[in-house]
Amino acid sequence: MDDYQSSAGSGALAAFIGAYFLFILVIWVISVAGMWKTFEKAGKPGWAAIIPIYNIIIMLEIVGKPMIWILWLLLPCTNFVFGIWLINLMSKSYGKSEGFTIGLIFLSFIFWPILGFGDAKYLGPSAAEAQNNGFGNNPFNNPNNQFGNQNNPFNNPNDTPPTPPLV
Repeated sequence: MDDYQSSAGSGALAAFIGAYFLFILVIWVISVAGMWKTFEKAGKPGWAAIIPIYNIIIMLEIVGKPMIWILWLLLPCTNFVFGIWLINLMSKSYGKSEGFTIGLIFLSFIFWPILGFGDAKYLGPSAAEAQNNGFGNNPFNNPNNQFGNQNNPFNNPNDTPPTPPLV
């Protein structure tokens, strides 16, 4: 009966786990460095990239979305949709396309440094709420709104009486 324990197998497992941990740590550091530089390009503190919930708050400020999105990003099932949407708005804020968004989602350790250390410039918030001075869908900033338009003929009463029809 072979009743012995092999330390060679456990040593190999420990080496594999250590190498895996080191690999994941390097990937994380590269991603955080790119996110740090991306935040600094937008005028936000770069150190916010290493704080878990605060980095989402900073991303929401960069893209111009309201803080209620924190709730949607923390709830199960909605967080996938809103997370992808947030990353898309992030790439749009730097003038990138949907293809870059896919890169940020699947290869973030490559695309965050490209966004942070590359030639991409922060163009401003890309969310619709931010385009209306931060007040959501503000009807008073809409030039097609009849009630907020000063040149609306219904707001200028005509003092002359209407002419009677000719018979």
